[in-house]
Amino acid sequence: MTEKPATDSIITLRDLRFAWPRGHDVLEIPLLQVARGERLFLQGPSGSGKSTLLGLLGGVLIPQHGSIEVLGQSLEKFSGSLRDRFRADHIGFVFQMFNLLPYLSLIENITLPCRFSPTRAKRAQANGGSLQDEATRLLRELGLDATALNQRSTSELSVGQQQRVAVARALIGAPEILIADEPTSALDSDTRVSFLKLLFDECTRVGTTLIFVSHDLGLAPLFSRTLKLAAINRAGSFATATAA
Repeated sequence: MTEKPATDSIITLRDLRFAWPRGHDVLEIPLLQVARGERLFLQGPSGSGKSTLLGLLGGVLIPQHGSIEVLGQSLEKFSGSLRDRFRADHIGFVFQMFNLLPYLSLIENITLPCRFSPTRAKRAQANGGSLQDEATRLLRELGLDATALNQRSTSELSVGQQQRVAVARALIGAPEILIADEPTSALDSDTRVSFLKLLFDECTRVGTTLIFVSHDLGLAPLFSRTLKLAAINRAGSFATATAA
């Protein structure tokens, strides 16, 4: 299967190859493009290279061959510090385990990206008046009451509440791209659908491109495009066999 070119591409991968040290190629992708504002569902089983691909898109990893162009910038040409700054300014992450910090308050967890990115801090303040106001607004849009919850440790929140805090953290400062790595795996099917609606609404409001990674194809119809990693990854057959 050949990946179709995207209109107004925000991400373009070309001739990409990545392998861990002393290992076979995990990813070999001739072409992948993601359009600005798209809601992309990326599906693949455990061990297929999904998390590795996310690391490459976020500039955490660099390929042995090929190019990764994000927002017109070639990430493989950046130094490590420049990739860190680019990621902080332009990409929000929602992790599978949420990665909230129990020693920070609810609001401090959400505003954490703004400590590392003056760009996102300025956007958040322009939208909300202050970082705290914008964090509170995001929580309200996601169905949580900041006043009622802010005195509680994030470890005392329910899974659904932690999930929404993690999304608010990823969205603060309106990053152009949001990458979500299996964030609904701990939720039941009804809660997953309602959560995704909230996520879509907020991404649409701020114009954020969403890349949502999951093994659960039941969620695919909710997205504007579904892409199976095995369909574009020439190394996928080996990775899947290794994981089996």
